[in-house]
Amino acid sequence: MDKVCAIFGGSRGIGRAVAQLMAQKGYRLAIIARNLEVAKAAASDLGGSHLAFSCDVTKEQDVQNTFEEMEKNLGPVSFLVNAAGINRDSLLIRTKTEDMLSQLHTNLLGSMLTCKAAMRAMIQQQRGSIVNIGSIVGLKGNAGQSVYSASKGGLVGFSRALAKEVAGKKIKVNVVAPDGT
Repeated sequence: MDKVCAIFGGSRGIGRAVAQLMAQKGYRLAIIARNLEVAKAAASDLGGSHLAFSCDVTKEQDVQNTFEEMEKNLGPVSFLVNAAGINRDSLLIRTKTEDMLSQLHTNLLGSMLTCKAAMRAMIQQQRGSIVNIGSIVGLKGNAGQSVYSASKGGLVGFSRALAKEVAGKKIKVNVVAPDGT
């Protein structure tokens, strides 16, 4: 059975570095980004039979459609990496509500939606791994990043709770919190 890994936010940054490592380990990859051309370039750079998809993680139907396409073209996803994220640095008093919502929707809700979509195949397979990319700021806070900190702190709590929900199904859920250095 092919090992299939979906990497949301896999076209750049941490997600792209994870994609390179997973490709070396023999996974068939789905590189997912909002911009399809950027995702295609990242998938192409990896060589092999990796595919690119466009998805807005803040939209549940978009996430579901992306998982259906991945399964149709690659097979069931056994490894999910959530590296899609945005940051809008600003003191809370100056932060626009739409910037708050876009960070919470992308960084927290987006990971919830992708995990929910991945669960179906993982529960059926009785195995799977999920890694959510958080931030040390979600644990310690940082001036000018209160909303970003909240979104990443929420991701830590979500990941820990989900790990307990699915442990009996042989699905592992972890969150990593890089410090940005």
